[in-house]
Amino acid sequence: MDTAKWIESFIRALMCLLGILGNNWLAICSLPDRASRLRTNEALFLNLAASNLITNCLVDLPDTIADFANGWFWGKFYCKVFMFCAGLSETSSILSTLLISVFWYQKLVGSLRRGGAPVAMDNLHLVALLLAGGWVVAMAFSIPRMFFATLETQNQSRAECTDSFRSKRAKESYEITYVTLANAIPIAGIVFATARPDKPTSNPSSQVRAAKSVVAVASVFLVCWMTHLLLHIYSNVSHVSVLVEIASYIAASYTSIIPYIFLYGVRKLSCPCCK
Repeated sequence: MDTAKWIESFIRALMCLLGILGNNWLAICSLPDRASRLRTNEALFLNLAASNLITNCLVDLPDTIADFANGWFWGKFYCKVFMFCAGLSETSSILSTLLISVFWYQKLVGSLRRGGAPVAMDNLHLVALLLAGGWVVAMAFSIPRMFFATLETQNQSRAECTDSFRSKRAKESYEITYVTLANAIPIAGIVFATARPDKPTSNPSSQVRAAKSVVAVASVFLVCWMTHLLLHIYSNVSHVSVLVEIASYIAASYTSIIPYIFLYGVRKLSCPCCK
């Protein structure tokens, strides 16, 4: 492995470790006290942390180790698991970010317009159903990737885990459906929900701080995922492998950054988070 490849692998390993630390921290901070029940925003944060940890532990970590080993050595079975987890966590993370954005939009903007009345999303049973639906959607898009996952050998030695659809038309159909339903529509919802959640000034400062963290996360999300999507689409057309690598790095950066932004928003970044 040359020096440039070592540096790339080291940076990705660092991002992976930061993501594991941050998402575990966010999950621990979101656990309720023994004397209190689980709140809606805590359930949303726990779900997001779980989605990101699937990426960090089952996707980024094995992929980083394979980079250091200069080739995929986990076998064909885990290649299928790898592709399934990659699609599952990616879609679930996007939908979790959408639900968090909508929750805070209703909490700050919708509640103000209704004179402080309770909002629909501040209902644990409703949120549980929405989260369960999000996981079902994520699984629906991830299962095909598991069946089409395969190992490709490069230079008669280096193996790589990748998607291998039966035809170009099948791949294009899947990509168009996935990008539209699991990326474009949720991104549009996030843009709408975070357009003005920090405008109202009559809300408690803790809620405004949390809402601003949601806006920051949405901004990072949009930059990372729009760049990721554009590179992913272009790489499918031009078949440039380096673009696939760049896209994967950008996607990995999102799951490593956002837990710290949320921890800052709920005032638990600079103090012990054990309740």
